Amino acid sequence: MFYSPKVEKHTIAEKFMPKTRQEKEAIKDKLVAAFKKAKSVVFADYQGLKVAQADVLRKKARESDVEYLVAKKSLMNLAAKEAGYELDVKQFPGMLGAAFGTQDEVAPAKVLGDMGKVTSLKLVGGIFEGQVVNQEKVNALSKLPSKQQLLGQVVGTMYAPVSAFVRALNAIRESMEKGSPVAVPAASEPAKEEPVAAPVAESAPEAPSVPAETPAAA
Repeated sequence: MFYSPKVEKHTIAEKFMPKTRQEKEAIKDKLVAAFKKAKSVVFADYQGLKVAQADVLRKKARESDVEYLVAKKSLMNLAAKEAGYELDVKQFPGMLGAAFGTQDEVAPAKVLGDMGKVTSLKLVGGIFEGQVVNQEKVNALSKLPSKQQLLGQVVGTMYAPVSAFVRALNAIRESMEKGSPVAVPAASEPAKEEPVAAPVAESAPEAPSVPAETPAAA
């Protein structure tokens, strides 16, 4: 008996695209809010992306404080215009998903760029510093370190000397605990004072001897 490989029955569009008028209105409002609060937006063509891969993408986006939304180009245009952007997403090829960064301007490009390395996802353009940018610009952004990575590098550099100092202190402590001769030397004892001899009394000078007188002759 032969088994055919499992085929996913649902496409990304079937799973995530709005179907009713109310759903379309809801996704448009969500897009408007996302455009307004985003520091940067990156658009990607997700054509060929599998549903399981899309779930992984959304998970990675959440971990990086990035909101990833899929919608028709007409809805994205309406939402962008309502949010104050002069943007025509029809200039971008394929089926579009949009990643909105609210904390780190580089994060949307990083998340989609990393996903594009292992899937069919392709970066096609975006909005950076309030300006619409092309595919080349967002590809360059995707290769930059994220803000979190930069902060980690800065903190590591700042604390490197402190870490070395702490390691040195620990080494001294361990050496002392093992009884090696790193102990602090004991204070020297004060020198003993020599006993002072009692002063010798000076003897009185001897009186000069007077010769005895010879008795006078009778």
